[in-house]
Amino acid sequence: MYLKVHRSHAGDEVVAVCDRELMNTTITGGEVEICITGSFYGTRIATLDEVRSVLSRAGNANLMGERAVALAEEMGLVSRSACLMIGDIPHAQLIRI
Repeated sequence: MYLKVHRSHAGDEVVAVCDRELMNTTITGGEVEICITGSFYGTRIATLDEVRSVLSRAGNANLMGERAVALAEEMGLVSRSACLMIGDIPHAQLIRI
């Protein structure tokens, strides 16, 4: 999976994770079209342990793809029923308050 942690000047973080095969593709579902690029999801492949570690402390995460969402679900962070389907690709957002 690709992984990138975006940090604001205020110290806030958004974790972006997507399945490897989705990189540099455009997915569509209905009127929604999303371009999956390295500028948002990163350009380096992360190990499952790295992704787990970052997600375990994430306050805000954007997850795209079957494996990324399944990992977050396995960790108890998201529910499959709360995911958006963009075409046949699951997408989840996590926000901890």
